[in-house]
Amino acid sequence: MQSSSAVPELAHTRTRPIHWVATAMAVAGVVALSSVLQPDAATAAQAPGPQTKSAPAPVAPPDPAAAEFPLACGTVGLVVKKEASGDLDGDGRPETVAVVHCDAPMGTPPDGVYVLTGAAGSGAPRVVATLVDPEDRTNVEDFAVRDGDVTATLLGYSSDAVPSCCPDVREDVKWRWENGAFVRSAPSDAKRV
Repeated sequence: MQSSSAVPELAHTRTRPIHWVATAMAVAGVVALSSVLQPDAATAAQAPGPQTKSAPAPVAPPDPAAAEFPLACGTVGLVVKKEASGDLDGDGRPETVAVVHCDAPMGTPPDGVYVLTGAAGSGAPRVVATLVDPEDRTNVEDFAVRDGDVTATLLGYSSDAVPSCCPDVREDVKWRWENGAFVRSAPSDAKRV
């Protein structure tokens, strides 16, 4: 007896062009059918994520040009010599510190240093503190507002006999808001110019 092969030769094991065409048409049919039969939209609720709060709009610092200062200048008017802004009392709203003097035609008029805040409702700034009174006969140099501190170099006079043109005392000072008031700190003795 003659042995036969265990597996008969199959006619479809040899590839012919018709096989490739049939395979391509089957794949095209699956792709076309999948584009027609779409799954339903997902309906699962998403877990709430972290909520973001939008920051409040920044508040503009008070404008010293719109403020009324407690300074009597008569007919010569008033000059805002320097100004700086920052949050001095920690409430999130800026205050403005202004160095102001009368616009005298001659000499060196004394400066006043005032803290302004925006008035609720009216928008007009108002003076809430006087750091340097013009009656003290001082002039302000090197003025700044930084990290809640107001710093300045004050030029003054050791006595009433010293002429206004020539201050002979120089003092570095700092004010900080503490317990509802501005507290001034300075070196224990003033320096002579």
